[in-house]
Amino acid sequence: MAERLVTFEKDGAIGVVTLRRPEKFNALDIPMLRALETALDEAELAEGVRVVLIRGEGKGFCAGGDVEAWGAMSAADFQVQWVRYGHRVFDRLARLRQPTIAVLSGHALGGGLELAAACDFRVAESRVKLGFPETSIGVVPGWSGTQRAVRRFGAQAVRRMALGGEILQAAEALALGVVDRVVDSGKAFDEARAWGEKIAERGPLATEAAKLMIAVAEGEENAAATEVLASGFIALTGDLKAGVGAFKAKQKPAFSRS
Repeated sequence: MAERLVTFEKDGAIGVVTLRRPEKFNALDIPMLRALETALDEAELAEGVRVVLIRGEGKGFCAGGDVEAWGAMSAADFQVQWVRYGHRVFDRLARLRQPTIAVLSGHALGGGLELAAACDFRVAESRVKLGFPETSIGVVPGWSGTQRAVRRFGAQAVRRMALGGEILQAAEALALGVVDRVVDSGKAFDEARAWGEKIAERGPLATEAAKLMIAVAEGEENAAATEVLASGFIALTGDLKAGVGAFKAKQKPAFSRS
């Protein structure tokens, strides 16, 4: 069986999703996006995993969308198969129930920075560069580089990268709030893991609920979050137990509002 392009591994309370296309600096194509979606599903369902790290194998975190993968697409295919599908996968990451940390041990450019932006936190090594260079080849950020990135980093930081073409060094990205921590080369994964272990010590249900409420305030979630939080509350009540029990017994439920 061919080696998977994106893998999920569980190590205690920490889950690790790894992009495994190092010869292309983990540039994303359709098979990579599909593999990422599958790995995120595995992470969501993994019992006991409270924090998920996203990292790239080799020297790069993610070089963005593979130009060879989308360059020959028709306008219609580019819109639907590339942009819309990429959005779906990145939204999946942004809405993962566990807190997520992007491990930037290599450059994060274009779609790679959009991938990092979909995570809750970003740890970057000091040599890392970040930016949205898409307009230099006549396209625009398509996986929420002008939407989620603006909400999370601020419009001016995104303007500097997407309009001005600035490639940020890690220290400047830290000052602008694009990354949360900067560490020495070779230290990003250890730093992210240690941070993840501290997060994992906190109440898991409270942490997940807090993440969801922040997402609502940020505009990342809305209707679905309301139903998730309400349903979770109802699932703990005596009314639900009475209703399910009566349904199974084919009787009228006796609700007690307990």
